[in-house]
Amino acid sequence: MRIAAVIVLAFLTAMPATAAAPSVEDLFQQFGLFGTWAADCQQPATPGNPYVSITMPTPGLVLEDHDLGPDFAINRYSVLAAERVSAERLSVEVIFQPGAAGEERQNLVFLIRNDTWRTMFNQANGGPVRVKDGIALAHHTKTPLLRKCG
Repeated sequence: MRIAAVIVLAFLTAMPATAAAPSVEDLFQQFGLFGTWAADCQQPATPGNPYVSITMPTPGLVLEDHDLGPDFAINRYSVLAAERVSAERLSVEVIFQPGAAGEERQNLVFLIRNDTWRTMFNQANGGPVRVKDGIALAHHTKTPLLRKCG
């Protein structure tokens, strides 16, 4: 009888958890990402000071818009999936420019801590890594450290 109990206990502890993973909305709320972010909220939007707004216009649809200033089109990302990597890191899968001819799926990792947010990793599906360890590889510069505005 004890052997059967040990086998049942081993089987139950080896089974994967059936709890549902948190939704994109839940994770973005847990990380406090909804709202507008900028490197300097007192200065206008520019390529060096992007204003990033994260909204949920309808239930289940999380959008991230990057405003680089009046001379540039808004860069839009539709968030498809999110996964907590650690207490300070969130991995997300997005569609860049959804519905446009040049739309592409990308994988990103955000570092969120001390009321700041930085993109640490970015890679288009099947493409080269664009951001690694918080460095934009094309220009060898750090990605902007964003703070929540308002």
